[in-house]
Amino acid sequence: MTTPPAVTRHTAWHVVLTFGVVSLFADMVYEGARSLYGPALLALGATATVVGLVTGAGEAMALVLRLVAGPTADRRGAHWAFTIAGYGLTAVCVPLLAVSPRLGAAGLVFGAAMILLERAGKAVRSPSKSALLATAARSLGRGTGFGVHKALDQIGAFSGPLLVAGVVALTSSTWLGFAWLAVPGAAAMAVLLLLRRALRAPAGGDGAPADPSPRPSGSPAAPVAAANVDAASSGSPSEAASPTGSTAPVPPVSSTGPMARSRARWRTRLGTDLPPAFLTYALAAGTTTAGLVTFAVISVHLTRDLGLPTATIPLVYAGAMAVEAVAALLAGRCFDVYGPETLLAVPVAVAVVPPLVFGAAPALALTGVAVWGAATGVQDSTIKALVADLVPSSSLATAYGVFAAVQGVFALVGGTAAGFLLDRSVPLLIGLVAASQAVAVVLLLRSLRLGKEPARTSSRTPAAPHPPSPR
Repeated sequence: MTTPPAVTRHTAWHVVLTFGVVSLFADMVYEGARSLYGPALLALGATATVVGLVTGAGEAMALVLRLVAGPTADRRGAHWAFTIAGYGLTAVCVPLLAVSPRLGAAGLVFGAAMILLERAGKAVRSPSKSALLATAARSLGRGTGFGVHKALDQIGAFSGPLLVAGVVALTSSTWLGFAWLAVPGAAAMAVLLLLRRALRAPAGGDGAPADPSPRPSGSPAAPVAAANVDAASSGSPSEAASPTGSTAPVPPVSSTGPMARSRARWRTRLGTDLPPAFLTYALAAGTTTAGLVTFAVISVHLTRDLGLPTATIPLVYAGAMAVEAVAALLAGRCFDVYGPETLLAVPVAVAVVPPLVFGAAPALALTGVAVWGAATGVQDSTIKALVADLVPSSSLATAYGVFAAVQGVFALVGGTAAGFLLDRSVPLLIGLVAASQAVAVVLLLRSLRLGKEPARTSSRTPAAPHPPSPR
């Protein structure tokens, strides 16, 4: 029997850092665009409620569709194909927003459609990208890996709004700001394709992360670097490769009929066979997501109610992204050193945002935006690290899909409610967010308690050597 080469720390850092560069350019695209979604939709005739609905639906789309994308990527072994396709949607749809004002009455519908499609691209790529990152970061510490990756992509999240702000200031055109985002979009795709090409080629034992796609149990163990993770699932029904390179039993598919097989697939997609600790944790994360008001709604208040110029909004967003990057890096390190209890800070930060950001004083509102950036940084990065501790490694992409879907449902409700209440009762908005975060604390404590009951592998424990693969 031949043992496939283990993922070295050098290779792990190469994958984490290169994915970080891809995300840097991609974040320039969609974070630059998100910094102007509020003013752009208002210019196309939207109300605050419509802004909240579109951006909330966009976040829901980016999350709920992972419920399908994650299991499908696991089943087909198409993690790289999904990652590339998802980034491609973002690179194309954002620059097309520049066409919206030329379409007259249809401009608002077209603009909303591009926002939703861009968020769909996020859904397509994220479960597979997270599974590939979790695999690579296993030898580094998953909290550190996700934190470093998030910090790198936050450089793009900071740079994108600055690029947009510069274009808007020089041209007085919001729409040219969207058009210029085609440049970092093309760069993201180029780096991603180069990484994929590098991981296909043998590299003297310094291979890519273990292939998360199934491999026929009777086939020879190929070098990990040469593993084709886009291969269709064709292995034995009793054995499949996990994202960590080991094999895990897979229950045989029922042969009683297509309806039974369909029900079994949907049970897997809905996560009904995942641990209770994970499901409770997903509800906790969903509740914090519902309370985290979208920046588009915040920007409506900043421009319409406080009178900030449109060109300054991307600068405010860039500042929030800088705070988000630092928060992600610190939270990732704290997660690895002090444990998942550090995540209890998230609902506290989320509850503080509305009374600050929706106040009448611009300085107080900007402070609230900074707190919003910190909460978003942990919510988008380190909070995912605990998922890898609560579920079997062979179901990582599926679990990330379920996790994101729960967050998405709550994001739609929270985003729509925030936009609606901004025009009607800010005190009620503040009270509802505070109450939801109290519930989130209770759910998070329960999930942590449930997670300690069974023996489970901690992300802070060094990875075990890969077992030999049968020839």
